[in-house]
Amino acid sequence: MGLKYKRILLKLSGESLAGDKKMGIDFDTVSKICEPIKRLNEEGAEIAIVVGGGNFWRGRSSGSMDRTRADHIGMLATTINALGVADSLEALGVDVRVQTAISMRQVAEPYIRGKAIRHLEKGRVVVFGCGTGNPFFSTDTAAALRAAEIEAEIIMKATMVDGVYDCDPKTNPNAVKYDEITHHEVLNKDLAVMDSTAASLCKDNGIEILVFNIDDPDNIYKAVTGENIGTLVH
Repeated sequence: MGLKYKRILLKLSGESLAGDKKMGIDFDTVSKICEPIKRLNEEGAEIAIVVGGGNFWRGRSSGSMDRTRADHIGMLATTINALGVADSLEALGVDVRVQTAISMRQVAEPYIRGKAIRHLEKGRVVVFGCGTGNPFFSTDTAAALRAAEIEAEIIMKATMVDGVYDCDPKTNPNAVKYDEITHHEVLNKDLAVMDSTAASLCKDNGIEILVFNIDDPDNIYKAVTGENIGTLVH
């Protein structure tokens, strides 16, 4: 099956990297996530990845801590995950570069848009760490921003649910799943696709979002090759 999308931005949550451990990185799980990425890379897809940090740190649950400092800790957590994903991809023979929005040159390249695009054109997977590099912005917003900057065709948001619902399917067994929905509806109905900043950025820049379940990592391959999974926001 051919590729439906050539250049994609894959958003991976920190939780998806923890597997059954729920905390930290489970490298068996990460390796399974990286296998379809390797297949897509070999077939010519240009793949950039934004990683979250929730498997190490959740700023919003840090109590009385200063919000800016809490968010900086979260950015460092995403860098740990970015390096973990890069290591697993390299173990599979994939050429990878890690770029961080906060400069840490001994660990990774600084984020430079032109270099990121050049890496993608050369067939390298690029993993973005540190979110946007600013406090008060989520890694979902970072995914929307990087997708716009690198001119990705779509954001593939790999989550713990199989799409977008009209309410939380974990608490309401009668929740209805959407096959397709507009950015406008997502914002108006306050649906939990992304935070409102990220959703607005996607809407304003015409970036489609595909939300799908990462429990089966092969869904990444299915999503990029155009199989009918998850929910498309357009």
